[in-house]
Amino acid sequence: MCGICGILDFERRRPVEREALCAMNAKIVHRGPDDEGFYISGSVGLAMRRLSIIDLHSGHQPITNEDRTIWLVYNGEIYNHHELRELLLTQGHRFETHSDTEVIVHLYEQYGRECVCRLRGMFAFVLWDAKQRVLFGARDRLGIKPFYYTTAGGRFLFASEIKALLAFPGMHADLNTASIPEYLAFGYLSGEQTLFQGIRKLAPAHTLEVSDSGSIRIERYWQLEQGREEKDLSFKDYVHGYREKLEDAVSSHLMSDVPLGVFLSGGVDSSAVAALMTQARRSPVQTFSVGYDEVPYSELPYARQVAEHIRSDHHEVIVGQQDFFGALPKLIWHEDEPIVWPSSVALYFVAKLAREHVTVVLTGEGSDETLAGYLRYSWILWNARLSRIYGRLAPNRLQRYTRGAISRSSWLSLSTRKKLEHTFLCRDSRCWEDFYFDNFYSAFTEADQRSLLRDQAPPGAAYGNVLGYWESSRGDLLRRMLHTDIQTYLVELLMKQDNMSMAASIESRVPFLDHPLVEYAYSIPSRFHTRGLSGKRILKHAVSDLLPHSILYRKKAGFPTPWEFWLSGPRLQSIEQLLLDRRSTERGLLVPEAVRRLFAEHRSRRRDHATRIWLLLNLELWSRIFLDGDGPTCEERTLLTPRNLES
Repeated sequence: MCGICGILDFERRRPVEREALCAMNAKIVHRGPDDEGFYISGSVGLAMRRLSIIDLHSGHQPITNEDRTIWLVYNGEIYNHHELRELLLTQGHRFETHSDTEVIVHLYEQYGRECVCRLRGMFAFVLWDAKQRVLFGARDRLGIKPFYYTTAGGRFLFASEIKALLAFPGMHADLNTASIPEYLAFGYLSGEQTLFQGIRKLAPAHTLEVSDSGSIRIERYWQLEQGREEKDLSFKDYVHGYREKLEDAVSSHLMSDVPLGVFLSGGVDSSAVAALMTQARRSPVQTFSVGYDEVPYSELPYARQVAEHIRSDHHEVIVGQQDFFGALPKLIWHEDEPIVWPSSVALYFVAKLAREHVTVVLTGEGSDETLAGYLRYSWILWNARLSRIYGRLAPNRLQRYTRGAISRSSWLSLSTRKKLEHTFLCRDSRCWEDFYFDNFYSAFTEADQRSLLRDQAPPGAAYGNVLGYWESSRGDLLRRMLHTDIQTYLVELLMKQDNMSMAASIESRVPFLDHPLVEYAYSIPSRFHTRGLSGKRILKHAVSDLLPHSILYRKKAGFPTPWEFWLSGPRLQSIEQLLLDRRSTERGLLVPEAVRRLFAEHRSRRRDHATRIWLLLNLELWSRIFLDGDGPTCEERTLLTPRNLES
């Protein structure tokens, strides 16, 4: 695990300045506190920070080949590097280290751009091919590891984190205003754009080749196979096949020369990983959990139940309200963009706890998006069925009246109205944006944004990127939802996982996203994934011998946080003041009266705007940290936790 960055100057006679490269590398020291390395030759410079995990003594980067014509910096883990090493040895390659990093160098020598197709793992890497005079980079298939880049001043810059790009002399943090509608809808950007003007993400499963003349070539090297013919297998066959491949994935992810542990929430995903890790190692594992002072929002009792069941060496941390708000500016700085979910803050605290004991953790991310674990999948399937019946029986006029009556109702409770608004009674099944995105994803719908934004966005600006993935998907409704989420929502979850763990200098691994396992899961017929409103049937049956029934079939909590509870107190007023002070309003993004109305509705419990308030708060803090240059210790520590507020 490392942080990487580099420069390619398109003007050959203009050498890379070491000071500039050092400044970039210094911004990501948290990603690799154990070591640093540089390669500078004329107009090219590569740098890295290393968190030593494999081959602790000789795995220094940048790493080169026999004739020193290829130089590589790399972030990640290659789980099949032993097999690849044996293959490359038979083809005449010589190795100087035992690291997985060197395997990539020789694999590129042997197979060129196609080398990435043979890698099994999580990775983002860049190498300089001195013979061809090109930079070649790649990102893993699912987007587990980050990769950002930009071109500025006749140079190509890349890095693991955006803040490293901004450290290059002359770089400025400018808002990409075109991205605001999508941010307000989803809380994240699903395409290659970022909130920073001119800075882009290399998409998962893509390679990038940059010549020293300035040409850039980006290609996809892998994608989930759509429209494949279903095999004639039973439910039990798929359960057995998935268990075999999951065991193999967990076993491969235990590769390490340093101690490992597991993030344990008490849900089925992380519990399954912890149980399989215990089985593979035949000894107790270290598990780490996080909870809150507010007991109803804490999953610690479930995590303790699993820890006792598998007899792990269990550790816990409690996050209080002051801890949460005190850490928020620093964590937005680590994330590079506004934090999408309050659970990211808790993830940082459990990563910080784990770092006191281990250097690597396994996590449960990826199961929900590949095995239909979210309630919204089953809900939409039922909504679609009932909507067809409702559409045949109820005239359009009656449908419109019903939607309005529920929305305006004063005798329905807030929670009842929220539930009804998720049903076919309030959603138009003929409009996918309303039926799915507005229903389960969007904080501010396109209609909401028309009154919130001072400058009106063009139609489709909020949903265009995600709709592109949806429209390119194939198969039945569930398969199309899974495909879209894997390309969008999951990538953002993985960024959260990577940045929050690396903020604590710990590596997180996601065995559910081992790509052979993902490909197998995607081949399972949709009818085997859900029953009623319950999902993830394959996994629950696959690990039924390892975990208690009460854990396998408990109601999914979805990483609860007390955010909504905290907004019921004086905290709400301090956030409103922040969002309406002169510094915020002078940005000219939002209509102040719309912001006031939002807080008034939330305060009166006419509407639940907790998610919207979270997004607006994070956007403003991000603006102050990056656009205004306040940095990770910005004044909002005191603005968000004034002395006169309750803790």
